[in-house]
This record gives sequence, structure tokens and C-alpha cells, in this order.
Amino acid sequence: MSLLQVRRLDVFFDTPDGRLVGAQDIAFSVEPGRTTALVGESGSGKTVSAMSVLQLLPYPVAGHSPDSEIFWKGQDLLKAPAKALRSIRGNEISMIFQEPQISLNPVQRIDRQVAEILVTHQGIDWRSAREQVPDLLVDVGLTDPDRQARAYPHQLSGGQRQRVMIAMALANDPDLLIADEPTTALDVTIQAQILELLREKQRERNMAMLLITHDLDVVGAMADDIVVMEKGRVVETGTAQNILSAPRHPYTRMLIDSQPSGNPAPVSAEAKPVIETRELRVHFPIFAGVLKTQIGSVKAVDGVNLQIREGETLGIVGESGSGKSTLGLALLRLLSAEGPISYLGQSIDGASPAAMVPLRREMQVVFQDPFSSLSPRMTVGEIVGEGLSVHARGLDATTVETRVIGALEMVGLDPAARHRFPHEFSGGQRQRIAVARALILEPKLIILDEPTSALDMTVQAQLVDLLRGLQARLGLAYLFISHDLKVVRAMSHRILVMRNGKVVESGETDNLFADPREPYTRALLRAATELAVDEAAAVRQ
Repeated sequence: MSLLQVRRLDVFFDTPDGRLVGAQDIAFSVEPGRTTALVGESGSGKTVSAMSVLQLLPYPVAGHSPDSEIFWKGQDLLKAPAKALRSIRGNEISMIFQEPQISLNPVQRIDRQVAEILVTHQGIDWRSAREQVPDLLVDVGLTDPDRQARAYPHQLSGGQRQRVMIAMALANDPDLLIADEPTTALDVTIQAQILELLREKQRERNMAMLLITHDLDVVGAMADDIVVMEKGRVVETGTAQNILSAPRHPYTRMLIDSQPSGNPAPVSAEAKPVIETRELRVHFPIFAGVLKTQIGSVKAVDGVNLQIREGETLGIVGESGSGKSTLGLALLRLLSAEGPISYLGQSIDGASPAAMVPLRREMQVVFQDPFSSLSPRMTVGEIVGEGLSVHARGLDATTVETRVIGALEMVGLDPAARHRFPHEFSGGQRQRIAVARALILEPKLIILDEPTSALDMTVQAQLVDLLRGLQARLGLAYLFISHDLKVVRAMSHRILVMRNGKVVESGETDNLFADPREPYTRALLRAATELAVDEAAAVRQ
């Protein structure tokens, strides 16, 4: 008997512009000990369908048709009383949410938030619960659990926050784990560890899993059954073996064939350096005691040298917490750093905030977390056009709207979306909005911090082609930070490999992939290869 059965599920949203259908006539089941993957592009209804299982859609904005049914162990959850749902949520059914930055409480330490799960559902005291937290963090690959348990969410990297969310979801050994993009923010080595951890927990408890992901390598490694969704409807279902080896629907074939590929255009020999630095350092002090005495420092970036020329992409890879994002923010003077930084031949390491303002238009950034970087009170059009209101104040409203429409079209969004708000979009769609906001100012340098992490494969390939095309036409310089080695290889001319704040290896992209010198680099490439091999094995089985 199926643990979970979804039948004739319709989900709709009431918006000022009328009723919006999020999912229609959805049907699938999840068996004990098996993994069912919901696959499809951003906005296809994957997360909406999964959130309906636990009745976590916002009310009264969202609703279901009267014929919709969601059965959990024979009980219809759509008709279950609130008390019954509370006993199931987080205990029998647990969920890993897509965006840890907004799922974790920013004013509570990690140990308090993880311990709360144990106190609420196991009834143990707070002291005992807190004692279990470090072990739970170690299980999901965190290497300094005592320090990280005492940290606040903003003091952890995106990947580390995601691992905390996974630890919370697994804390009570649920019968069903709903995993919404559980490896999105993780580097390839930790991806492999997390996937193996999930498989191990699944074997130990015969746990079922509902997996939502755009990463077909993860699907191949994890899924027993696949449900393919397009525009809120199910277009194909079957075993992973059948779907991956012999897809029937054209949309499924398109998803499987979509992979970032190719190479960026060569850099001109006359290309001038856009940004460069030597021996760049960013150290964060560690304080302890009542008097907050400094007892040490975290060397987030420790002596990094780099140069990026016009029309060139420098890829930065490394595990979560290796200093990749900190390096990007330091180059933009958004974090205090030690060491010379030169932009177009001009020293900016000692520049005042006022002196940096004229350069901000030319130095843009796409942040890793698209939700927290978008104002929830502004429409998409206002968000994308905000930079023009600051850096191009002479433009009239018609010109601004025309440029906003053009930027949205460049990243594959319907221009009509400019009248809606960020919460009405999926994670991948929000990331595209963030990219459009950076591109509209036509900058010379863009720091791209995991810009494809929340995007499905088709949009990843489109975005890579878009960025390469803009680079070739406009001579843009990119600092491309990513854990996805396929995307890094397709985007980058050169690559820096970082670990613990230091550069452990650098070189031309093709050379580094063909003949990595350092054991750490080889481990990164091996982990990425193992995921691809897992997918290929699923096809052959």
C-alpha cells in the first residue's frame, strides 16, 4: 500500500489579476522505501504540489478544488483537522525547504533551532536536545559542529545553512521526507555526501522520499520513480530507468538533452584588466567572554591573487565555506579587506563610499539567494528598474519600462511578470529576476554568485548562452562562483580552486579539467563524475 497518494490535485491562487492555476489534475504516489522525483522547469508546479501535502500553502491566497485528494496512510490530509496535521508535520512527514536563508530564524542560534525540533516532537528537555545537535550537524557534513551550533544563520555559508536544514528534517527519522532541491546550494563533494546520507537513512528506516529537483544527475542517483511536470500538469510518469533511457514525451526528452555545453569566446590579446588584486585578505574576528575579547579570527580569504580582463570569465570553485562569496563581495568593496584592489587601472581599495557610487553601475552582483535579495514590497518591474532610478535618473518612464521589458526577455521571463511580486514566483524564476536586475545597467564587471543554482537544466543552458553572448558583444568581465562544474566549464576561461580561504590551484579551464595537480581538485572532479555515473547507471539498469 502506498504511503502517500495524490489524486486529482488542483491548486489555485487568487491574485488581483484573477485566479492563477498553480497545478492541475496532479496524480502520483510514493511507496515505502522508494524515492519519487518531481521533475520539471521552474514554475511547473513541483513545489506547489509538494507543499499541498502538508497544507503549507498560504491561506487564504491558495486553495484546492473539491475533488482533490491527498491520502497519507489512508487518511485524507485535505480533510484532516489541524491537530492531526500538526502531529504529522515534522514527525511522520518532514520537509527540506528550498531556501534555507528564509527558512531559518535569523535571530536564533543554530543549536536552538535544531534542538526545537527534538523538543517539539520527542518531548525531551532542552538540555538533552542541545547535546544531540553537534552529532546531527556532523551527520550532514559540517566539520566544526560546536562552533557552527553556536552560530547565527547569517554567519554560515549558503551550503552550510542548507545542511542545517537537512539535519533538522532528519532529526526525527520521518517516514516520508519531502526534499525540495536539497542539494541546490551544495558543492559537488558535499552533494555526494548528502545524497549518500539520504540513501543511508532511507535504507535504515525504509523511509520514503519525495524529491523535487531540476538536477537530472541527482535524479539519476536517487530516484526510483519520476513524475515529469510542465506548466502545472503531469506529462509523463514511470520508473527512473524507463524515463531516463526511453522518454516518451517531447518535453521530457528536451529536459534530458538540456546540458550547458560549449566554451566562451576567446579573450582578445589586447584585452585590458578590469579588476585585479594581490594578497587579498578578509579576516573575521572571533570574540568570546562577557567582555567580548578577541580570541582569534576566521581567515575567510587569505592571500588571494587574481586578474580578470575584458571579455574574460574567471571561475571560482570550492566547497561551501571556502571563501568564494566573501572574495566576490570584497572585490566589490562590500566587505572590508586588506590588500590592493584595482578597477580599470584605478585603485579602489582605499576609496570612500561616496567615491564608489559612480562605479556601482559598472560593478554589479547577482547574489546566491534570490529571495532574500529581492524586496517583497516591490513589483518585479520596480526591482529590475531600480538601478536605473539610481544611476540613470534622466530616463523617462517609457524608456525605463522598455528597458525593464528587454531585461526580462533576455532572461526568459514574460514581460507581463513585471506587475507581480517576488513571492508569486518559483525559486528559479526569482533567480532570473536577480540576473535581469544586474544586466539592465550594462555593467563592465558582474560578480555571479551561484547564478544557476536555483535554475533547471534548460534555463541553465539558456542563461549560459545568454551570458556568453553578452560577454562577447559587450566585453563583460565575469567572476563566476559556482559549485556546478559543468556550468563552470562552459562559462570560464580560467578557474581558481579555493579551500579554507586560499587558492590551492589555478589554470586554464581545459588544462585544469584534463590534468588537475592538487588532490583537492581531483576530489572535486571525481565527485562530479560520480554523480554523472550514477545517472548513467540508472539509465542502464
